[in-house]
Amino acid sequence: MNRIERVNDFVIRFANVNGSGSASANNLFAQAIFRMGIPVSPKNIFPSNIQGLPTWYEVRVNEKGYLGRRGGYDMVVAVNGQTLLKDYNEVASGGYFFYDSTRVLPDECQRTDITVLGMPLTELCNEAFENPKLRQLLKNIIYVGALSHLLDIEFSVLTDSIQRQFKKKPKLAEPNIQALEIGLNYAREHFTDSCRLSVVRRDLLTDAIIMDGNSATGLGALYAGATVAGWYPITPSTSVIEAFERFAGRYRIEDETGRRKVAIIQAEDELAALGMVIGAAWNGARSFTATSGPGISLMSEFLGLAYFSEVPVVLIDVQRTGPSTGMPTRTQQSDLIAAAYASHGDTRNVLLFPCDPAECFELTAQAFDLAERLQTPVLVMTDLDLGMNDHVSRPLVWDDKRRYDRGKVLSAEQLDALETRWGRYLDIDGDGICYRTIPGTHPTQGAYFTRGTSHDEYAAYTEDSGAYERNMIRLLTKWDTAKTMVPEPHITIRDPQSKVGAIFFGTTTHSAYEAINRLEEEGTAINTMRLLSFPLTATALDFINSHDMIFVIEQNRDSQLKTLIVTDNGILPNKLVPLTNFDGMPITADYITEKLEAGLAVSTTTTGGSK
Repeated sequence: MNRIERVNDFVIRFANVNGSGSASANNLFAQAIFRMGIPVSPKNIFPSNIQGLPTWYEVRVNEKGYLGRRGGYDMVVAVNGQTLLKDYNEVASGGYFFYDSTRVLPDECQRTDITVLGMPLTELCNEAFENPKLRQLLKNIIYVGALSHLLDIEFSVLTDSIQRQFKKKPKLAEPNIQALEIGLNYAREHFTDSCRLSVVRRDLLTDAIIMDGNSATGLGALYAGATVAGWYPITPSTSVIEAFERFAGRYRIEDETGRRKVAIIQAEDELAALGMVIGAAWNGARSFTATSGPGISLMSEFLGLAYFSEVPVVLIDVQRTGPSTGMPTRTQQSDLIAAAYASHGDTRNVLLFPCDPAECFELTAQAFDLAERLQTPVLVMTDLDLGMNDHVSRPLVWDDKRRYDRGKVLSAEQLDALETRWGRYLDIDGDGICYRTIPGTHPTQGAYFTRGTSHDEYAAYTEDSGAYERNMIRLLTKWDTAKTMVPEPHITIRDPQSKVGAIFFGTTTHSAYEAINRLEEEGTAINTMRLLSFPLTATALDFINSHDMIFVIEQNRDSQLKTLIVTDNGILPNKLVPLTNFDGMPITADYITEKLEAGLAVSTTTTGGSK
C-alpha cells in the first residue's frame, strides 16, 4: 500500500458529536499549527440544532498559503459512532483513519488502501478521570495529544496554548495537559512510523493573524465610528453584534461615568432593527445592523425607505443557505440579487465583498464612509464560512490620521451662507448626491420632513409624475457616481494574449486562485478579476469587454453575480460561463479545477481553437 506522505500539506477531518466540547480541542489543534508558522484553514461544519447531531471540523494545512477547501481527506479522526462508516469511506486512498477503538470497527470496514489507527480513547479517559462531564471533554484533548506524535506537532506549543487559555484558572489547565500527555504517550508506544504526514515549523506567518470574519467586522464598525446597532439574533450574523458589543465594552467608555458610548438595541424583529438604524442615521449617528438571508427578506421594506429617502445605513449580511429557513449553518453566496435590488420598485444598493478578516475590517469601515457619501444603504456581503470560521489573514491596520467621510452635510454656517433656497433632494453638483442636514444643526433653517411616498426636490409630498421621474432619474445619476467611488477589483493578467477570464468574489477567492494556478502550471492561462464591490467600476467593465469567455465562479444555484453583471451593464450573457456550487459547503479547488477544464474543453471543441 502506498501511504500518503506529505510535509505541511494535508487535510484532516474530525468527526464529532455536536455539543461534546470537541470544538475547543479541534481549535487547539489548528491554533498549534498556526503558531508553528504554517498557514492553516479550519472549517467548522455543524448542525443547526443545539446538541446530539454529527459535526465535522476540517483543517487544511498548506505551507504555500492555499486557504480554500481543497477536496478530499488525507486523515480522518472519527469519534462519532453515528457517522463512523461514512467517515471511514471518505478517507483518500493511501490516507489514515484514526478512531476510538474502545468499540470495534463494523464488519464493513475492510479497506486495504488506508492505514487504520485505533486508540481506545473512551477507555483511556475513563481510567484517568473520575468526573463524567470532564471525561467527555478530555477525550477530545487525548486525541490531540496523539496527533502531536503522529504529525510531529511540537508538544510544547500545545501545552503553552492550554496554559494561556486557562491563565486565570490554572487548575483547569492541569487535567487538560494530563490528557494531552496520555494521548502522546499512547501514540509513542503504539504508533511507530504509522503516519507519513508531518508538520515542520516554517515561521511563514511572522506577520499574520488568525481570527473569524465576524469579529473583524464588528471591530471594523467600531473603528468606523458606529455608535448605534439595532439588531435581531440570527445565525450566522449574531456574533457580529456580539463582537461589536464586546469591543465597545472595552474601547467606548466614558472616562468619568464608565458608561459605554454606544446604543446596542435588540429589536423584536429584523424590520424593527433596521427601522432603529434608519432613525439613528437620519439623526446623524453612524448606525448599522447585521443579519442573514431571512433578515434581508424581512428588511426589504425599510431598505426601500432608506434608498428612497436617502438615509445612509450599513447592513452586514452574513449569508447562509436559503431560500426560506434553508440550512442555517451552511454557507452560500445566494443573497446577491435580494440585497442589490432589495425592496419593491426600482432600487439599487451598493454591495461590498470581503474575502478575509482583514477585508471584513477594512470594507466594513469603508461602508460607513460610502453610505454617508452616497446617502444610501451599503451592504457588506460576507458569508457563514468567512464569518464564523477562523482564517489566516494579514493584520488589521488602521491609519490614525484617517478622518470619517460624512459626505455632503451642511453646517449652520453653510446654511446661513446659502443664497438660494435649500432643497433636500436638489442636485446642485450634477452627481446625483444632494446636500443633507442633521436635525438641530440650525434653529430656523435646514429642517425638513419626508416620508416614503413621492417627494419633490424640497422634500414636500407630491404625486406629480414629473417630480417623481426627476427624482428617480437623479438616483440613477447617483448610481453612476457610486461606480467611481466603490473599491476597484483585483485583476491579474497571466497572459495578455489570453481571451479567457474568470470572475469571483468573497470566499470563492481562495479556491479559485488555487485552481487557476494549477491550470497555469499545466500551460493554460486564465486571467482573473476578484470583485470587491457592486456596481462594477469602469476597470471591471474593461476586463469583461477585453475577454471573449469568462467563467463566473460563485456559490449559488442561479448564477446571481452573472445576472447582476448582465442586468446592470448590458453585457452579452453568452460570454459569461457560470461555474456554481450550492451544496452549502465551501467550494473546493478540486471542483473548480474540474469545471474549468470541462468548460475549456467544450469551448475548444466548439470553436476548433486552442486553450
